[in-house]
Amino acid sequence: MGFSLVEELPKLLWMVIGVAAFLAVIGALLFLVDAGARKSRVEWWQATLFLAPALILLFLGLVYPVFRTTLLSFMDGQGGNWVGLDNYVRMFTQPELLTVLRNTLLWVLFGPVLATAVGLLYALLVDRRRFESVAKSLVFMPMAISFVGASIIWKFIYAYRPAEAEQIGLLNQIIVWFGGEPRLWLLETPLNTLLLIVVLIWVQAGFAMVVLSAAIKAIPDDIIEAARIDGTGLWSHFWNITLPSVWPTLTVVLITISVQTLKVFDIVRTMTGGQYETSVIANEMYAQAFRYNELGMGSALAVFLFVLVIPLVIVQMRTNRRLREEQR
Repeated sequence: MGFSLVEELPKLLWMVIGVAAFLAVIGALLFLVDAGARKSRVEWWQATLFLAPALILLFLGLVYPVFRTTLLSFMDGQGGNWVGLDNYVRMFTQPELLTVLRNTLLWVLFGPVLATAVGLLYALLVDRRRFESVAKSLVFMPMAISFVGASIIWKFIYAYRPAEAEQIGLLNQIIVWFGGEPRLWLLETPLNTLLLIVVLIWVQAGFAMVVLSAAIKAIPDDIIEAARIDGTGLWSHFWNITLPSVWPTLTVVLITISVQTLKVFDIVRTMTGGQYETSVIANEMYAQAFRYNELGMGSALAVFLFVLVIPLVIVQMRTNRRLREEQR
C-alpha cells in the first residue's frame, strides 16, 4: 500500500494538534513552576545545556508515545480507521468499563488517605520511643518488596479452602477459629477491591511513615517545650502544632501515593487478573490493548489516565516549590 498524503491528512492534522497540545501542557507546567523567576542570558544557556539531554530523552520516551497513544485513541481496535470519540463514549457508557472507573475511584479515595493516615499515626506512636528505629524498620520493610511480591504474600492470606479442609489462608483460619465458614474473599464484589487496596496500604504506609516522621522531628523543640509548659493535651498538641507543621509534607506524601494508586497494575494483575469486577484503568488498558487487540480503547484509557495524573503533578510541583521557598 502506498502512502497517500490526502488520505492521511486528517491523521497528520490530529498529530500536529496532539503535539501542540502536549507541548502547551509541558510549557504551562514549566511556567507554573518557574513563574516569577528572572534569569540572565548566561544562566538560560547553562540551563539549556544541562536540560538538553533530559529533554531529548523526554521527547523520545514521553512526548512521542503520548502523541502516538492520543492518535490511536481516536481509531478502531486495529488502529487503522478513524472513529472519532467513539472509544471515549464507550468508556463512559459500557457497564464493564464503568465498573473499571468505579474501582479506580475506590482506589484513589481509600488507598492514599488510609496509607497516609496509618503512616502518620505510626510515626506519632513511635516518635522518640526506645525502640523507634526497630519499629520503623518493621513497617518500612514492605517497601523493599515489589507489588508483585506483596500481592503473592496477601494472596496466601486471603487463600480459600473448603470448610472440611485445613485452611492455609490466615484470614479464613481466623474465621474458622471463631466458628465461621471460610469465604472466597477475592470473589466477593466490591469487598475484593477493598481487600486489594489493603495491599497498597501495607506497602505505602512505610513510605508515609518515614517521610512524616522526619517532618515531625523537624518541629522546633522550643515550640514543643512551650506547648508542654502551657499544659497542652495530646489531641490539642496534635491538632494545633503537629498537624499544621507537617501539613506541607503530608500533602506531598498524599499526592505521591495518589499518583502511584492511579497507576496501580501489579496488585490487580497478580491477585485477580482483573476478574471478578476488580479491574482498574491501568489493568484494563493492558487487557484492551494486548489481550483483546482493542488498541483504540486501550489508548483511550491510557489518555484518560494521563489526564487524571496531570492535576496531581501540578499540585505536587507547586507544593515542592513552596517548600523550597520556605526553607530559604
